Amino acid sequence: MLRAQRDTLALKCAGVEEALGRRAVPPSTLSLLGLVRHLADVERRWFRQVLAGQDAPPRFSSRTNPDGDFDGAVPEPTVIAAAHRAWHDEVTFADTFIADARDLDVEGHDAWRGTVSLRWVLVHLIEEYARHNGHADLLRERIDGTVGM
Repeated sequence: MLRAQRDTLALKCAGVEEALGRRAVPPSTLSLLGLVRHLADVERRWFRQVLAGQDAPPRFSSRTNPDGDFDGAVPEPTVIAAAHRAWHDEVTFADTFIADARDLDVEGHDAWRGTVSLRWVLVHLIEEYARHNGHADLLRERIDGTVGM
C-alpha cells in the first residue's frame, strides 16, 4: 500500500515539471513540488531518524523554517531536480530498511510519540501519503485539468 501511495504521488507530478511549483490558491504555499519536498523529509524523519537512529536533519525544513519544504518549493530546474533526487534517495533508504528489518516489530524512539514500531510507521506513512495525494489531485487538476489519474 505504501508503494501504491508513493507511485500515485509520482504519477500526479509526471509531465508538468514547469508547473510543479505552482501554488494551489494564494496565499497558500501548497504545491506539488512542496509535497515532494515535504514527503522526502517525512520519509527521512521516520526511517533515518526514528527507526535507524541516524543524525539526519530534514533536507528542506528546520526549526527556524518549519515550512521550508513548501516555502522553498520554487519552479526552478535545480530546485525541482534536488527535490526529486531527495525523495528518491529517502524512498530507497526506507525500502532497504524495510527489506532488511527482522520483522515489523522493530522499534525506534520518536520524541512526540515515544516508542513506535516499523508497523506503526508504515501505517502512518500510508495515511500521510493518502492525505497528501488528495491535495495532489486538486493541485494537478488546477494545473492542467487532469483528473482521475
